[in-house]
Amino acid sequence: MLAGTALVFSPLGGQANAQLPADQTGNPACFTPEEGAAARGGFGADHRDLSVTEQKAIEARTAQILKAKQARGLAPKAGKLAAATVPVYVHVMRSASGAGDVTATQISNQIAELNQNFAGGESSQAANTGFTFTLAGTYRYNNDTWHRDGASTTYRSQTRKGGKNALNIWLVDFSYLGIATFPWDYANNPSIDGIRVQYTSLPGGSATNYNLGKTASHEAGHWFGLYHTFQGGCTSTNDSVADTPAQSSASSGCPTGRDSCSLPGLDPIHNYMDYSYDSCYNQFTPGQSTRISNMWTAYRA
Repeated sequence: MLAGTALVFSPLGGQANAQLPADQTGNPACFTPEEGAAARGGFGADHRDLSVTEQKAIEARTAQILKAKQARGLAPKAGKLAAATVPVYVHVMRSASGAGDVTATQISNQIAELNQNFAGGESSQAANTGFTFTLAGTYRYNNDTWHRDGASTTYRSQTRKGGKNALNIWLVDFSYLGIATFPWDYANNPSIDGIRVQYTSLPGGSATNYNLGKTASHEAGHWFGLYHTFQGGCTSTNDSVADTPAQSSASSGCPTGRDSCSLPGLDPIHNYMDYSYDSCYNQFTPGQSTRISNMWTAYRA
C-alpha cells in the first residue's frame, strides 16, 4: 500500500478505502511535545511541565467556567460528579511495510483496561470516576512518517474523529510511552486533541514493564485534566489534587515505601499519574475523580 493511503475499519467490521495526501518525509532525531502537552517517559526524553504561573491561570479559568455553568444549571449539583461514556477512536499508524500493527483483540483489551482503571477496579482504595469508554472506530494507515509520529500536527488534523467528548488514540512508534493534550487546549486546537501512545504498550505488547495497557490510562488521565503526581515537586499545590501526596520526582519501577518529600504521605507510586511500571499502577484517587469531573464539565461536556 502506498504511504498516505488509509484502510478504514469500523467496529462492526465494515471496511472502506480513504485516500489521504502523503506527508513530507523525514525522521526527526528527537521529538519535543507541543506547548502544553504532557508525556509519559520511559523510552526517551522527559516531558515539559507547566509552570506555576500557567497552572494558576488554568485553575482560575476553570473555576470561572464552572461557576458560569453552575449558574446556568449546566454543571452537576453540589455533591454530585459528572459521568459519561466516552467514544474512543483508535488510529493505528503503521509504516509503509505494515510495522506497528496491533490486533483487534489488543485494541479490545485496551478499551477494557481503560474501563477497569477508571472504574476503580484494581484496588479497594481506588476511586470510580464514573467514566466509561466504548470503541467507536478503528482506523489503520500505512505511512512511514506518521508511524514515527513525524508531522504529528498534520496527521492528527487529517484523521481525528468526533467532538470534544471523543478520545482519539494514535498508536505510533516513538521515544515516549505516550503524549496527551489537556482539555483546556481543545478550544484553540480541536483538530489535534487526543493522546499518542507507543503501540507496543498495549496489552500483550513488547514494551517490557509497560505492556499492560496502563500508558493509555495515564495519558487519558491527562486528557481529562490530571497532572503528573510529581507536578510541582515538594510543594503544597503540586498536582492541584489534595489527596495525592507530594513527591519530588517521578518514580521508576515500584519503589514501595518511597518518601521523597518532607510533606505528609508516602509517594503515590500506585497512582496511574506517576511513572511507575504498569504492574505497580492500581488507582486514581477521589480527589482526582473530582478534578476529572470538573474538567469534563468545564471543557468537554
